[in-house]
Amino acid sequence: MQYKPLIMGILNVTPDSFSDGGRYCVPADALLHAQRMVLEGADIIDIGGESTRPGSEPVSEEEQLSRVIPVVRTLRSHLPHNVMLSVDTTRSRVAEEAISAGVNMVNDISAGRDDPRMFSVAAKVGMPLVLMHMQGKPKGMQDNPVYTDVVEEVLVFLMERAEAAMKEGVAAENIVIDPGIGFGKRKDDNLRLIKELSRFVATGYKVLLGTSRKRFMGAICGESHPPELVGATIATTVLGVSAGVALFRVHDVKPNRQAADVTAAVLRM
Repeated sequence: MQYKPLIMGILNVTPDSFSDGGRYCVPADALLHAQRMVLEGADIIDIGGESTRPGSEPVSEEEQLSRVIPVVRTLRSHLPHNVMLSVDTTRSRVAEEAISAGVNMVNDISAGRDDPRMFSVAAKVGMPLVLMHMQGKPKGMQDNPVYTDVVEEVLVFLMERAEAAMKEGVAAENIVIDPGIGFGKRKDDNLRLIKELSRFVATGYKVLLGTSRKRFMGAICGESHPPELVGATIATTVLGVSAGVALFRVHDVKPNRQAADVTAAVLRM
């Protein structure tokens, strides 16, 4: 194994995200947090203007733009050029304007289903596009998710969406697949997906893992306060690196950077 796992630091510019809502809505506060994450080892900063926690309501394009674009411009003018900026959105217009403001990656939790034009937007500029699996919509996705074989069903979905993206001109090397931990899944579904991450890596696409501070780990650990789930998140990062996962989307950059680097070093021996 000769790859370096990439750490994607989460920057929610929303008032209602499950773990850090309202903390970084002002561009100056967002910049300070992003700079801190870069110093701690983040390779990518993922900027989102719409909460997708269970039970959340959709946010209009205009509202997303008003939240995201000033932050993107501020970060792009102050962060090192080699730090990638990602926009977390399902709307092609938001993606386009964020790209114009300096973003060079799109993270679409709907995998192009909410806005099929997302594929052509990403293809036009030749940038990485994350395609995530989600059963249902954020508002009701945890009401009663059911699978016969969660790993197989998620894999089939992601392969179909990857094919659809490539038909619209997205290069295979720019496609990143995300099994969508916590998005329309029960605790055991999440655990099974993590256990079988190597099957997603075996597709040849880059894989993103996003487990940071999520509720299913709190159910295992007896912890209801998301910021106290750093250790649990680190455990999944170690498992992900061992399986060959390429990117890790996290709130707590420094401990996950350390865990990823040490695991990768051991596997290189």
